[in-house]
Amino acid sequence: MCRNSFVISSWVLSLIFGVVPVQAGTSEDLERNTDSSPVIDSTPRSGAGGLLRRVTAPQVKRPPGHQGQWGRFNWGNGEFAGFGPIGNYGAARWAEDWSVLRDPHNHHDIFDPLKFVALNDAKTIWLSFSGDSRIRNWAESRPQLGTANVRDSRRFSVMNLLGADLHLGNHFRVFTQLLNADAGGWRPYAYNNTWRHAVALQQLFIEMNWKLASAQTGLIVGRQQFLDAPLWVLYNRDTPDVPLSWNGVRAYAIWDSIKVDAFNFVETELYNTHNFGGGFDETNRLYGVNMAYALPTMYWGKVKLRSFFNLFWMGFRFGGKMARVGHVTGYTSGTQTRHNIGFRWAGNLPSFEYDLGGVYQFGSFHGESGPERDISAYALHTILGWRGPKKAWNPFIGIQAELYSGAKQWRHGGALTGFIAPFSPQSGSFDSTRTFGRSNVMSISPLITVTPLPHVSIRLKSPFLWRYSRSDAVYGLSAPYEKLFSGHALHAAGRRIGTAPQGRVTWQINPHLTWMVDGGYVFLTERMKGIGAKDESFMLSTITFRF
Repeated sequence: MCRNSFVISSWVLSLIFGVVPVQAGTSEDLERNTDSSPVIDSTPRSGAGGLLRRVTAPQVKRPPGHQGQWGRFNWGNGEFAGFGPIGNYGAARWAEDWSVLRDPHNHHDIFDPLKFVALNDAKTIWLSFSGDSRIRNWAESRPQLGTANVRDSRRFSVMNLLGADLHLGNHFRVFTQLLNADAGGWRPYAYNNTWRHAVALQQLFIEMNWKLASAQTGLIVGRQQFLDAPLWVLYNRDTPDVPLSWNGVRAYAIWDSIKVDAFNFVETELYNTHNFGGGFDETNRLYGVNMAYALPTMYWGKVKLRSFFNLFWMGFRFGGKMARVGHVTGYTSGTQTRHNIGFRWAGNLPSFEYDLGGVYQFGSFHGESGPERDISAYALHTILGWRGPKKAWNPFIGIQAELYSGAKQWRHGGALTGFIAPFSPQSGSFDSTRTFGRSNVMSISPLITVTPLPHVSIRLKSPFLWRYSRSDAVYGLSAPYEKLFSGHALHAAGRRIGTAPQGRVTWQINPHLTWMVDGGYVFLTERMKGIGAKDESFMLSTITFRF
C-alpha cells in the first residue's frame, strides 16, 4: 500500500481522537430546542432513503456550514437546490457557505479558524479549507455471489480529500481539491484505478455568481463534482475510494421556488500511477438540463405538506463493460448513447414521507461489429412510509420498491430494453451489501429506521429480489455476473434471485466524526445456487472524519 496514505491517515486519526466533542452551533440548537429532530438527522445521509428527513425551522438555516441563497430549496437538507445534501457538512464540500464566520462571535468550533481565513482587512477575500478522511474495513464470505473466486476476503481502504475554497469578493471564487487513496487487505479482489491514487487533482474549477432577473445564478467551469440528479440514477462513486469527477461547464439559476440547471461534461480519466494525472475520457460524457419546483405549501388539516418536483433530461454516453451487449457466443463491445427523461417528486408531512421517481431511456448501441441497435428501457423508484412521534425513537416504517428493466440481450437483433445507470448511482441506498446493481432487477423491501439516542440511528431492511427478464443476467455494481449467466443458465436460474436482510448503525460521535457499520446476508434461491452462485455474508465498517 502507498506509504502516503498511512502517513496522512495516521495524522488524521491522531487528530480525530484528540478532538473533544465540540459545541457547534448545530448541536447546541438541536439540543436546546426540545421540538427539534435528533442530532443524527443533521448528517447529509439522514433519512429513510438517504436524503429525506424531518426538520424544524431553526434547523433549516444553520450558523455553520449552512446552504447558500437557495430560497425555498434550503428546506430540509437542501438537496433539491442541486448541490447535494447539506448537514453539518455537505456531500459536496464546495457547496457549503461559511461566510457567517466573518463575524468572530459566530466561532464555536475548534476548526472554525480554518473555515474562514480573511486575506484582506475588509474580509471580502477569504479562504475556506475542508478535509475528509475515510477508513473502511470490509469482511465478505463469498464476494460477488462467489464469482470473485475468493473466500473470506478482508479488505481495507483509505481515502483522503483536502480542499481549498478561495473567495475573491462576493461573485468569484476558485475551488480546488486533492485526493489521496489506497487499498489493500487479505485476499482482496477487484481493485482498479478507482481505489488507489497517490495524489490526484480531484476538483479544480472557477465559479462566477450574480443576481440576474431575481435569481441566484452561477457559471462553474472546470473539473467538478456533480450531484444534481436522483441518487439512484447518478451519484458520486462512493463505494470505491476515488469519487467521480467531471470536466466541463455548468450553469444554474435559482429563484425562490424554481431552479434550472444545465451542464455538459466529460468524465475524468483515471491514472493511479501519475501524480495529479487524469485527463479527459471522451468515451464517457454527461449532459442535460434539470428543473426543480418547490410546490406551494399545502395543508392536511392544520399540518403543512412540503414537496418538491424535479423534471430532467440527461444524456449518457459510455463504453466499457457496462456498454457491452451479450449474445449466445459472447459479447459485442461498443459504446452506448442513452437519453434519460425522468421525474422525481418527494416531500413529507410530519407523519408521512414519500419519494417517487421514474426514468425512460432511449438511444442507441454502437457496436464494433453488426448493425446499430435501438434502446428502450425504464426504471421506477418509490419510498413510502410513516414517521412516528419524535419522543419515541423518531421511527420511520415504510416500503422501498425499485424496478429496473432488463433485456433479451442474448439475441443479435431488436431493441435493447435493459436499464443501465453507468455513472455510479448510490449503491448503499439500494443494497448495502454492494452485491446487486440497478439493472434487470425488481426489489421490494420493508424499511425501518429508529433513533434510540440523539446521536445514533439504526436502519433495517430486507429486499426481496427478482430478475425483470429471464433473458438477462444478474448485475453487480459495474457489470453483469458473466461467470454465472450464459446460454441455458439464463432460464435455468429462474426469475427470483433471493433476499438480502441487512442493517446499518450510524453513530455521530461528534460533529466531525461519524462511525457507520453495515452488515447483511444474501440468501439465494436453490435455482440460483444451481448455476454456481453462492450465499454470502457482508460487513463494512466506515469511520469518516470531516472538517
